[in-house]
Amino acid sequence: MAIPTSRSKVEAEIRIDTGRCTGCGRCVSVCKSFCLVLKDHKVALSGTSLFGCIGCGHCMAICPAEAITIQGRELSPDDLYDSPPPEDAATYPQLTALLQRRRSIREYEDRPVEAPLIEAILNAAQTAPMGLPPSDVNVVVFDSLEKSRAFAQDYVTFLKGLRFMTSKFFLAMMRPFWGKSNDELFRGFVSPLFSMVIDDMEKGKNDITYDAPVLFYFYGSPYADPADALVAATYAMLAAESIGLGTCMLGAIHPLIQYGAKAKKLREKYGIVCKSREGLFLAVGYPALNYKKSLKRTFASIHYQ
Repeated sequence: MAIPTSRSKVEAEIRIDTGRCTGCGRCVSVCKSFCLVLKDHKVALSGTSLFGCIGCGHCMAICPAEAITIQGRELSPDDLYDSPPPEDAATYPQLTALLQRRRSIREYEDRPVEAPLIEAILNAAQTAPMGLPPSDVNVVVFDSLEKSRAFAQDYVTFLKGLRFMTSKFFLAMMRPFWGKSNDELFRGFVSPLFSMVIDDMEKGKNDITYDAPVLFYFYGSPYADPADALVAATYAMLAAESIGLGTCMLGAIHPLIQYGAKAKKLREKYGIVCKSREGLFLAVGYPALNYKKSLKRTFASIHYQ
């Protein structure tokens, strides 16, 4: 039985060229679906895999003789390419320099982001790992300041209809159901945030998307691992940073557009094809300000076992 996703509900087909196979066994070692075995010094289908081929492509990528190809679950031999050589990869100091330089940018130049750069960001984000292939991450791209502003205005209009969620009566009623931490979050953050963003938008100040010239929305399908969209958004953020753009992750939009008739209408207007357990908006643009200092961050805890 194949593992279903929104894009495929059947297993992929494994094709073996026994004439090319050298019996090295590498494909058997990397196949975690247990689809392959060595038989008479050649790779063969095991016939005992619980879920069949999930289309990860590991066996096709590891085979030195190009004796295995995968077809299905949005994967084909045409998707195989030579990995960049190790010397072309970023070193640890280069990677940490990129990470340490990054800050959340909320001030952008009034300057469009060129289409090739948007495409480059998407290409990099598509390399993100996923819980189960094929990726069930969907992306909406707002590729101009006008589109980013229009969405922000529509979102604020939507928020006005949810102001009851910040009332004292509603918060008191919900506390037994969602607990102390959510109560504190709504009282100390969500409630004042509602008032601020609505009032500021009426004054012409965009606290939703910060007038970023590009806005990405990464979200999963009902089948997706909840982390998939967040990982893809992180890859996109780092790709944008690597080409000199500023970024800011916007976490307050996604949760509120998942439920209710008005949320559904907003999703439909912007081509958001489904509700999603997790999702993230990413604002991108040329930074209007440059930081010369960085700040050290820490985890809540690190515990070695």
